[in-house]
Formats: sequence, structure tokens, C-alpha cells
Amino acid sequence: MIDVSFIIVSWNVRDLLRQCLLSVISHQSSVISHLATSDLRLETIVVDNASADDTVAMLRAEFPHARVIANKTNLGFSRANNLALAVARGRYFFLLNPDTELRAGALAALIEYADAHSRVGIVGPQLFYGDGTIQSSRRRFPTLATAFLESTQLQQWFPHNRALTRYYMRDTRDDETQSVDWINGSAMFVRREVYEQIGGFDENFFMYSEELDWCRRAQSVGWEIIYLPAAQVTHYEGKSSEQAVAQRDIYFHSSKIRYFKKYHGAFAAMILRAFLLALFAYQIAEESLKWLVGHKRALRAQRVKAYWQVLQSGLE
Repeated sequence: MIDVSFIIVSWNVRDLLRQCLLSVISHQSSVISHLATSDLRLETIVVDNASADDTVAMLRAEFPHARVIANKTNLGFSRANNLALAVARGRYFFLLNPDTELRAGALAALIEYADAHSRVGIVGPQLFYGDGTIQSSRRRFPTLATAFLESTQLQQWFPHNRALTRYYMRDTRDDETQSVDWINGSAMFVRREVYEQIGGFDENFFMYSEELDWCRRAQSVGWEIIYLPAAQVTHYEGKSSEQAVAQRDIYFHSSKIRYFKKYHGAFAAMILRAFLLALFAYQIAEESLKWLVGHKRALRAQRVKAYWQVLQSGLE
């Protein structure tokens, strides 16, 4: 059996994907040495969501060992990952964003920890931004108060409120191995048995909140979710989603609403949708006023256009 199946879904980030794959390749010999084993069997599966930057050609020319699934359209994060999960052969699946790079010892630490803890189903490494600062990557399950605050104007106004302190686990140490509710989906080390028991991502989430839902489903049947700072990964965050800012906001907030409908009911989802749409309407008014007084007009016009697209979507 394959030991680890690396699964990477990519969209228009060819050069970052190349660096990610090179970091994966560089780890094999060091892991064999660290774990004192004679062999480590890895496979790499890359799902390309109809990139327009010659990603598929680069993969076939430079990484012929990788299995490439080339989609003709952008199927989204959840569905694309599920295509790879369905054919992966590893006893562990390592789901990585293409804008990540493994730091020294990361893979060995993950394998070693998971091998020693049979009830741990999903492990999240410690993440770092490209500048070397720590990226928050462990979470408690969100409450409705969290949903009103997270990534909204209210978070900018009240960044250190109690609800987000709890949600982001700011009351725990970054360098401490700990049990968590869920981890950031940019780097997830998953035991095969978890997938076999609960299935893959819920494809109703095009992107965002799918890892939250997956971890919740895993935890509900008894699997433990662990944050492991001994394993470290650099994450050049948002390089795919920043190519379409308005669409990113639509996916993020509509997925949030979908999650709350699934776990907290239609009424909670309705209240959340109304609140978020009202907040975007407020932001349109605020940016329009700044445009009228001549403050950074190009920026204000760009934001109004993006916020209007979100409003028109209805966050459905």
C-alpha cells in the first residue's frame, strides 16, 4: 500500500504549484532517514480546475510521476478534492493547497504522530505566512456570534472581541500540540479510515467551510482532530482566490450560511444571510460616500463594484 497520497487542487497558480511539488519531493529521503525505514511509498495527485496558465503542460513536462486530473471546468475545491480522494491509495491522505511548501521534518512529524495515535483522524500542521509569521490555523466550532463577526466589517471594528478570541483559540499556545474542533483546509493530514467512514467533502460547499464541515463530521463519529506544531508548513495564503475578489466573498459568505443552515437550521441561516447582505449594502454606501468626496476614487469604485456583485448574488 502507498503510505501517503498527496492531494493538491490547483487553479491558475502554476509557479506556486511547482514549488509545492518540489518541497514534497525533497521530503521523501529525509523521512526515510528520520523514521528509520527502508522505504516510504508516496503518490501525488494533482487536480487542475481548468487553469489558463499552462499548469497541466508544466505538470506533464516536469512532474511525470504525478497523476494529473485535468478538469475542463472549475469544479470547485470540494468536488475536485473528492475526485482525487476516490482514486488515492495511501493509508494517509495529505491534502495541500498549491500555495504551500513543507518545512523540514513536516511529513515525518505527521506520520510519526498519526502512527502513534490511532484515534486521531485528522492532523493539522502549524502554518506560517510567506514572511515567516504564524498563521492562525486552528479553530473551535463557530457560534452564530462568530458568523456575524468573522471576516466582516464588525471584525475590523472589534478585532479583539470575546467571540473571536474563543473561535481563533487565542487562549491557547501556538507551540502546543492540542485537540481542536477543526483545522485550516490548506494542509490536512487525514487517516484513510476517516474517509472510508464519513466520505469526502460535502460538494454543496463549492469552496470555504468544507474543511469545517468535514472535521465536524469526523468528530461526530469519534475521531480526534489535532493541531501539531512539530509539523510546519508555509502557506502563501489566498493566491488562487485573490484572482476573483467578489466571487471569493460570495463563496466565503454563502458557504458560511450553508454551514449554519446544515447544523443550526433554516432560521439561523436566514438571519445570517439578511445580516450579511445588510452589511454589504452599508459598505456600498460607505464606499460611495468616500468616492463622492474624492478619496481614492479608483479604489472606491472597485470596491463598490465588488460589493454590488455580492449583493446581487443574494449569497445563495
